[in-house]
Amino acid sequence: MPYHVKTPSAINSGDVYWKGNNTWTETYADRLQFSAQADANAVKNTKVTKNGVTYAPKWFENSTVVTE
Repeated sequence: MPYHVKTPSAINSGDVYWKGNNTWTETYADRLQFSAQADANAVKNTKVTKNGVTYAPKWFENSTVVTE
């Protein structure tokens, strides 16, 4: 069962999907699919450390892991 990461669009209505390589897409078919839920959760739970501060990037704050 494939999994993917999605989040509400900040600009338009609807959702955007994680495409990988620090990019999101509105095109459902272009989303990055994961074979294991743990891999999708690892992307969703990404943390960044900058100037000694660790945080979750804004684009992952409201994201969810979805299975079809």
